[in-house]
Amino acid sequence: MNDDQLLRYSRQIMLPQIDVEGQEKLLASRVLIIGMGGLGSPVAMYLAAAGVGHLVLVDDDVVELSNLQRQIIHSTNDIGLNKVESAKETIQNLNSEIKITTFARRLHEHELAEEVAAADIVIDGTDNFSSRFTLNTQSLKSNTPLISGAAIRMEGQISVFNKTPYSPCYRCLYKDEGELDTSCSNNGVLSPVVGIIGSVQATEAIKVLLDIGETLDGKLLVLDALHMEWRTLKLKKDPACPACS
Repeated sequence: MNDDQLLRYSRQIMLPQIDVEGQEKLLASRVLIIGMGGLGSPVAMYLAAAGVGHLVLVDDDVVELSNLQRQIIHSTNDIGLNKVESAKETIQNLNSEIKITTFARRLHEHELAEEVAAADIVIDGTDNFSSRFTLNTQSLKSNTPLISGAAIRMEGQISVFNKTPYSPCYRCLYKDEGELDTSCSNNGVLSPVVGIIGSVQATEAIKVLLDIGETLDGKLLVLDALHMEWRTLKLKKDPACPACS
């Protein structure tokens, strides 16, 4: 690292769990973020600020006025732009040193498989079961850890899946696509809740990248923001799981 990098990341480098070696590992890391909405916004911004060297952003949507209540990586001037391009500009203004690759479209199956395999971690910032199940499948195939988050109304949840061969996967938790409607457009969401969940996803990503602390592998962290209560549920690998059994 050069002097500017040492200064930029000095508060992280001071942490004994990170130090210079850990910061260099972050700079050499590649993270795939699917979805530049309410969850992907804080994830991308915090990982960029923390010095993750290469972010790959995927989203086929454009910025709309209704997004701005919670998708803080975008601004009023970005309305009508592709979300990944709006996000890229914000990230570059935050940290111009990191590399950003963007896909302003849905990835075909073989493209997604390649990007998941190339990443050190995959961040799920989507809001539908079809996309989450597909990400889980590709994550399992390539043995790439998956950091999953969800937020709706005044509730949220986070977990780390597929970290080891013994870890539960997303489909150990949810079997069918019709179990829950998780879209904010149909249910609403309190703006800071997605920020909280996305920030925890970013924290878990850094911990997994650096192999420090105790992650949410095998756990589901659940937030009830209305009463500001957290619960941690234990998850076990399902021997009858259709994806990982």
